[in-house]
Amino acid sequence: NDAAVVKHLNTFSTFSCYRHTETNEQKLHKIANELLQTEKAYVARLNLLDHVFLAKLMEEAGKGTFPVEVVKNIFSNISSINAFHSQFLLPDLEKRMGEWESTPRIGDILQKLTPFLKMYAEYVKNFDKAMELLKQWTDRSPQFKAIIQEIQKQEMCGSLTLQHHMLEPVQRVPRYEMLLKDYLKKLPQEHMDRRDAEKSLEIIATAATHSNTAIRKNENLKKLLEIYEMLGEEEDIVNASNELIKEGHILKLAARNTSAMDRYLFLFNNMLLYCVPKFSLVGQKFTVRTRIGIDGMKVTETYNDDYLHTFQVSGKERTLELQACSEQDKEDWIKIYELGKRAPRWIRDNEVTMCMKCREPFNALTRRRHHCRACGYVVCWKCSDNKAPLEYDGNKINKVCRDCYSVLTGHTDSEEKDGKKKGILEIEAAQFSGSSIMCGFLQYCEKNKPWQKVWCVIPQKEALVLYLYGAPQDVKAQCTIPLLGYSVDDAARTADPPASFRLSQSKSVHSFAAESEDLKQRWLRVVRVAVTGEVPDTPPPGDQSMQYTLLHIPVPGKQS
Repeated sequence: NDAAVVKHLNTFSTFSCYRHTETNEQKLHKIANELLQTEKAYVARLNLLDHVFLAKLMEEAGKGTFPVEVVKNIFSNISSINAFHSQFLLPDLEKRMGEWESTPRIGDILQKLTPFLKMYAEYVKNFDKAMELLKQWTDRSPQFKAIIQEIQKQEMCGSLTLQHHMLEPVQRVPRYEMLLKDYLKKLPQEHMDRRDAEKSLEIIATAATHSNTAIRKNENLKKLLEIYEMLGEEEDIVNASNELIKEGHILKLAARNTSAMDRYLFLFNNMLLYCVPKFSLVGQKFTVRTRIGIDGMKVTETYNDDYLHTFQVSGKERTLELQACSEQDKEDWIKIYELGKRAPRWIRDNEVTMCMKCREPFNALTRRRHHCRACGYVVCWKCSDNKAPLEYDGNKINKVCRDCYSVLTGHTDSEEKDGKKKGILEIEAAQFSGSSIMCGFLQYCEKNKPWQKVWCVIPQKEALVLYLYGAPQDVKAQCTIPLLGYSVDDAARTADPPASFRLSQSKSVHSFAAESEDLKQRWLRVVRVAVTGEVPDTPPPGDQSMQYTLLHIPVPGKQS
């Protein structure tokens, strides 16, 4: 009856209010429990690597089948990492969660992790070499390959390859960082665990930058591994020189009738895989129908009365007539296939301050600007020191960047392997600016250095970090400022330009100046939220309309 319903609703309302008062404590417990559960899963992965893969391969190596040193070099210090987590960190976390009501904290436990982070630095540093050795000996030794495949078939592997499991230690430290950041957001300022948690985060975040570099560097490898598994582990595509360029659904037009069949394409720098989707709950998702080599491949636009957006791919192995989902999708496929066949749109010199490949700053003497004749990127002389024939220029030999050289010739530039590793700052400004909470030009000054104009971006993916670039098309940030914990001061100072504000933390002070007071307030609305650890809302379109204006702000001591 109605009275019972009202009583039930009142009870539910009271319970909801009670839950609301407990929400923050519940969230802290949930984060701590997530740390424990992911640690259990992580230790299980470490045991798999240490006590199964490593142990079985070492046992076989002891028989003289393949060198013991090869196995040691592949697995690096995984046994030491496993020992620490299984014997120390995991038991401590389990004990703490059992006494959470009396001791609700995790910062003090995670501080025990910090002295052992050097183990991760060693593992991450060795990771590239490990992947190369693993590929080399899988190809060279049937016994080596058989042991790995036999283990991978077992249920404990979860249908994943050894390479996938080996990525887990590389990814673990950044996950600690993410959980700690989330934990600190919910932790009251006066909480007994705040000091330990902040200290842990500071050290773990530093270590995480090295892992993040390795993760980004190996994103292509990770993607190749995923595709390898989707293809039933039957296609030999996991190779450092192999690069995925584009993938996507496509329709195949039948030759004898007007029907169209669902297909999927994987385009690499050296081949095209033409696949049939396979409906499966786990494991293989595609069957490779045809592999077409890039060498000699031709792509032409076609016109069909029954179907729109069609084009034809012709290779030595097969000719396919395909239909894209839209005109833009068709143009994207043709454009990729036709690298070197059409003159590119050149990036303007003034849109970059550094080489778009090696990320070194340009200067008038030793590192001048050049354009890749294939893609139009602005690169330095060293990164344009490759040559390839370009069809749109009558197959004349032209200077191209190393990436285009790899796609056009199928060869990998040796300097790319020996070059600098991609770091935490090396994310393109354009990549962030397109999906940012706030971006635009500001004047910037650190300590007593001269003021300079910089392109500032707070990306949606890293909403608590301010990236500073020299120009909107730069591929590497000059520096980053993790906003969490900074204090904001916008009081006017005589020595500073108008519309200025400062970010300070400990002895670090960063000064900024906007073009107008209105624009300054827009930045402050976002920054003041970010420094508290909360994710700022993206300003409405009206607020962003001025962000992309090239600002000219008068600076003290300089002429306008």
